[in-house]
Amino acid sequence: MTVMMFRASIKEEHVPNIEAALQTMFAAIQVHQPPGVRYASSRLDGGSTFIILLALEHPGENPLTLIPEFREFQQKIQGWLAEPTVPHSLTVVGSYNLF
Repeated sequence: MTVMMFRASIKEEHVPNIEAALQTMFAAIQVHQPPGVRYASSRLDGGSTFIILLALEHPGENPLTLIPEFREFQQKIQGWLAEPTVPHSLTVVGSYNLF
């Protein structure tokens, strides 16, 4: 399993936009229920920084890209970023029902 964490700093004025887009995207993901994916987005301390966790059962194969709302979100977020997204590979050393 591949686990990635992304830190995204969003321009303050776009925080409501990203939250609405995330709700739309996650509703679509819930409908499609892509196999082999664990995906979450969280906002840090009510600010404009978001942490995204993505775990893929099959590395190099992301079923989320088949969902139109996910692709639309990926395009929109580029205009909302205050700085480039910082990706990190995670090595899970322990987890309870998360990974």
